[in-house]
Amino acid sequence: MPGNTIGQSLVLTTYGESHGEQIGGILDGMPSGIEVDIAAVQNALDRRRPGQSHLTTDRNEVDQVRFHSGVFKGKTTGTPIAFSILNKDHQSKDYADLDKVYRPSHADYVYDAKYGHRDYRGGGRSSARETACRVVGGALAGLLMPEVQVRAWTSSVGPIEIKTNWQHLDLTQIEAHPTRCPDPQAAGEMEAYIEHVREEKDSTGGTVTAVITGVPVGLGEPVFDKLQADLAKAMLSINAVKGFEIGSGFSAAAMLGSQHNDEIGKNFQTKTNNAGGIVGGLSNGAPIELKVAFKPVATIGKAQETVNSQGEKVVLAAKGRHDPCVVPRAVPIVEAMIKLVLADHYLRNIKYTR
Repeated sequence: MPGNTIGQSLVLTTYGESHGEQIGGILDGMPSGIEVDIAAVQNALDRRRPGQSHLTTDRNEVDQVRFHSGVFKGKTTGTPIAFSILNKDHQSKDYADLDKVYRPSHADYVYDAKYGHRDYRGGGRSSARETACRVVGGALAGLLMPEVQVRAWTSSVGPIEIKTNWQHLDLTQIEAHPTRCPDPQAAGEMEAYIEHVREEKDSTGGTVTAVITGVPVGLGEPVFDKLQADLAKAMLSINAVKGFEIGSGFSAAAMLGSQHNDEIGKNFQTKTNNAGGIVGGLSNGAPIELKVAFKPVATIGKAQETVNSQGEKVVLAAKGRHDPCVVPRAVPIVEAMIKLVLADHYLRNIKYTR
């Protein structure tokens, strides 16, 4: 199975399954001498871990990261950084009935069709459990560009959406509520809505908005490796992501050029930011603004029609422990993938700096 690696100059490869002994990864390309704050890496992982609040899955993993190479006396050595995270609270018996049954909107059927064999315990490799490795990689990648600040938050859950522009939000309050929504009123409404859909044995989706400041001019390549293209791939590689927007996004389709163009003023700064901080595939120094859409969690307790491996009709009410809404836990994953992409392009861009 290829496709477990992202990046060119900074390369992250992840491994492991949801209910295996461990998950982990190798981050290759980190320069030597970078100070590693293990507590900060662990904090990033804690923000993603299951069981962190009443709005998440009941699976309670400690998610303690262990480093095996590449870090010595608190600094990177320049060699590949290998790390692992143990799986301790998996309950594989909850998935025993799924050996021959395909869950709606899951990877079960397509895995069997492609590989002829699959790990049905929690989805195996297709599980979002894998994203814990991305968070570790992203936390390390962020050390390369301390001047770059990546902030992401829950901007909508189901029909509930923040209406305020991000410049008028208090982004220091992102972690103040388990929804990771910095708008107190919207956060309360989101919490109530998530609890409601859980009681109904259902799930809901939502969006994560991210703003990145301090990005130098010129990150990205102007053809196939446009910065927004690599960001889009990174975001769309996250489990449950169904949409990606940067800057004005889809609303640009209804605008005139005179409305959409970002006029350039003093110190090369733009008066507006419809481009979302990237023009011609290269960062222009303005804040990079993007939004990611997450679908509702596929595993729900409601009875749904599906089929088994013989194509026979089956009615399934899925068991197991699952988030009624992945969006709050997805916030640190979005941040991590952004940091991996930016750090990779930062290292690729060094040879062009004067």
